[in-house]
Amino acid sequence: MSDEPEQPSQREDFPMQWMIYGATGYTGRLIAAEAARRGLQPVLAGRNEAALRVLADELGLRWRQFPLDLPTAVEEGLRGIDLVLHCAGPFSATSAPMLEGCLARRTHYLDITGEIDVFAHCHAQHARAQEAGIVVAPGVGFDVVPSDCLAAQLHRDNPWATSLVLAFEGGGGFSPGTAKTSVEGLGSGGRVRENGELKRVPLAWKTRTFTRDGADRMAMTIPWGDVYTAYVSTGIPDIEVYTTASPKSIARIRRLRMLGPLLRMQVVQRWLKRRVERSVKGPDARTRADTQAHFWGEVRGNGRAQVRRMVTPNGYALTVDASLGIVQCFLDNPAPPGGYYTPSQLMGPDYVLELPGVAIVGPV
Repeated sequence: MSDEPEQPSQREDFPMQWMIYGATGYTGRLIAAEAARRGLQPVLAGRNEAALRVLADELGLRWRQFPLDLPTAVEEGLRGIDLVLHCAGPFSATSAPMLEGCLARRTHYLDITGEIDVFAHCHAQHARAQEAGIVVAPGVGFDVVPSDCLAAQLHRDNPWATSLVLAFEGGGGFSPGTAKTSVEGLGSGGRVRENGELKRVPLAWKTRTFTRDGADRMAMTIPWGDVYTAYVSTGIPDIEVYTTASPKSIARIRRLRMLGPLLRMQVVQRWLKRRVERSVKGPDARTRADTQAHFWGEVRGNGRAQVRRMVTPNGYALTVDASLGIVQCFLDNPAPPGGYYTPSQLMGPDYVLELPGVAIVGPV
């Protein structure tokens, strides 16, 4: 069923109206289906009217179609919406216009990005979000709920920490949106944080090993969102993030360093993304159910060190539960004061431990 724009419903005697934008994408569909199963009744939205109609009819939900390249269309599409869960990537292109619409409409903004520059842009709107009285909380999925909460736990329990290392090992493969974001990252190089400042470094700048089940996993530095968000959450000045990879994969990534200028060219980016669209479909239900993710967190300072390891469900399964858990909190409780929040600031460091299948499995 279509959904005609309504007047805002911020009063206590009206239920909060919320929207999933990008509902017909890989992750958006997973979230929409689970939201419907839970009886949460989101408005489904996106750019493809035909796909929206089919999905909305299947789930028995309302829908709206509007693009993000016209500010007036975004504002009209958000009329009467109190909260948006934005799932349409790559967020480097879609986050800013959606956020502007949310600021204009006084609509709370959540997304599932993992992109450093998107976090930085959202954080830069903190004062505007305060003035509008809206929460701006990017990264409410696998990027970066588990790692951000792990970082915040370690800082809470070890306030002396001056350096933080995070690492993860995923399973099950990428969605098309995540793969496209990775393509963008090839031309941008790596990032770390030193003395509180973001620093550009080469791809796979450092390598090291992390131990799981008695075996060492080789890993390389990547520009994961926590390079930005963990500093906001903890204030720890030196931060590196790693992902596990085979020595062959690390060598291949390092060979791409010399192609940086070529990989940044728009024509090359478009060609690579078209290849992603043709070849990447995302993990199926069985793969999501059969795979897990593992996280390591390590803090150091004053001659001391603390290591903690955490296991979670597959990243896409966790994204569904983490994002909908945060939406449910808004539906059930008064919204926090307006402004920018990391997941651990919004929900607390232990929020991730409330999610199904998440557990601390290493030293505490």
